[in-house]
Amino acid sequence: MKNLKLFIAFVLTISIGVSCSTKQEKMEKRLREFLTAYDAKVIPLYKESALTSWNANISGNDADLAISEKAAFELDKYFTDKKAFAELKEIKESNAVKDSLLLRQLDLIYDSYLGKQVDTSLIATRLAMETEINKKYLNFRVKVNEKELSDNQVEDVLRNSTSNTELQATWEAHKQLGPVVAEDIIKLVKHRNLIAQNLGFSNYHEMSLKLSGQDPAEVTATFDELDNLTKGNFAQLKGEIDAYFAKRYKVKVEDLQPWHYQNRFFQEAPEIYPVNFDKYYKDQDPVKLVATFYNGIGLNVDAILAKSDLYEKPGKNQHAFCTDIDREGDVRTLDNIRPDSYWMNTILHELGHGVYSYYNDRSLPFTLRDAAHTFTTEAIANMFGRMATNPEWMMQMGIIDSTESAKIAEDSRKSLRLQMLVFSRWAQVMYRFEKSMYENPDQDLNKLWWDMVENYQMIKNPEGRNSPDWATKIHVALYPCYYHNYLLGELLASQLYNYMTTNITQNQSLVGEKAVGDYLREKVFLPGARYSWNEMIEKATGEKLTAKYYAKQFVE
Repeated sequence: MKNLKLFIAFVLTISIGVSCSTKQEKMEKRLREFLTAYDAKVIPLYKESALTSWNANISGNDADLAISEKAAFELDKYFTDKKAFAELKEIKESNAVKDSLLLRQLDLIYDSYLGKQVDTSLIATRLAMETEINKKYLNFRVKVNEKELSDNQVEDVLRNSTSNTELQATWEAHKQLGPVVAEDIIKLVKHRNLIAQNLGFSNYHEMSLKLSGQDPAEVTATFDELDNLTKGNFAQLKGEIDAYFAKRYKVKVEDLQPWHYQNRFFQEAPEIYPVNFDKYYKDQDPVKLVATFYNGIGLNVDAILAKSDLYEKPGKNQHAFCTDIDREGDVRTLDNIRPDSYWMNTILHELGHGVYSYYNDRSLPFTLRDAAHTFTTEAIANMFGRMATNPEWMMQMGIIDSTESAKIAEDSRKSLRLQMLVFSRWAQVMYRFEKSMYENPDQDLNKLWWDMVENYQMIKNPEGRNSPDWATKIHVALYPCYYHNYLLGELLASQLYNYMTTNITQNQSLVGEKAVGDYLREKVFLPGARYSWNEMIEKATGEKLTAKYYAKQFVE
């Protein structure tokens, strides 16, 4: 009897094992078949959407914008297929897929479908609204005394003028964009919320974070931690900034206004230390410099630059971005380069995105030929962008000599620290404003914006001003619920930089260090999206994402 029981138990164990194995094989076979059909459809749609968006941002004309909108709609529409989503859902809920690459694709594609399980008319309406708003941003030009100014020229005035009248007029002229787009943005926010609520989310902000693999509570907790870390140091530095500008503009500290802080949003560090980085670049070619640097660390960017659009032209998007057209090597960056430190930082930054995309593992499935997370590519971009004001980097790149490098070293360190703290406080405004706006778009957004600015940036709203200044920031309208990733990227940039300068090289400038390129290619770029973002970070640095290296570098 005992032997019979043992035999029955053995047979049951084998049967269960065979059953589980059969279920796994069945579900993984179904998923592979799904992915084959998926790739055949999605890859061409993805390429068309990326390419037409690129063309529209270059020309800014209505015809190209309409083509781009149509291509974006076709890509989004593909993910609304309820039958395909039901198939994915059944496979996912079976918990039978064990192959790591298949499982990762399943998770990512499932979230892509989940975010689009609404009526296609809602998506079409959203895209149409976004296109119309984009037209208004693309076509708006600041006018001061009948003179038309580009964004670059506005920044020039705010950074260099000492005329209080000119500064105010230029700042206020830029803010005239707000009333042009604000009403449309509020309608768009409500429409995005409608989509999110149809999918079971509280609002679009919550949905965006969750579907990108982030826990909204964890992101807010990180921002709370950074607020506490930076608040005291920023307040001290803000006192130095105010004293400097009161003297520069010959006004009392209490009379300083938003137009006195050298850029449109106080998101860049003002130049309060006696080092003028622009003068070092005025006779330099940022494109040649950036190509030399990246090539020197073994990450050749010639193919990227060959397809990029680098300089100002009428109708063109006045900002900067990098795009991966096909995940097979067609990587491009749009810029409006000038020979100054801002654009040196920007092109270093954008090519950081570029090398992340270009050096992906093309043997991976299409879905996994992407960054582990959007903020991990921001980290690479931010880390390299910082080099533009690193005197050691500037010396080794032949921009300045060793004497000048030593002379400006301390002020350069202070300037970078100031930049990080100024940007950190600005990112607090953007994250918390958007979060609150999507939670309640009917509140007084003008007041909300200035309450945030006064709290986190310590800049007061001009007396009597009640205008939608928040709407002049293009990210609020067209790149929603994204800005927090820039600050998370700064945390990771410090973490990666600390790891490399501790374990890979002692050369703080990274110039000529091919081992740096090898490390990034192997540990960050080639893994693509095969791991969750924190898993990738831990594999690359030995730790999950932490703020301690950012704090060590810029706060302590």
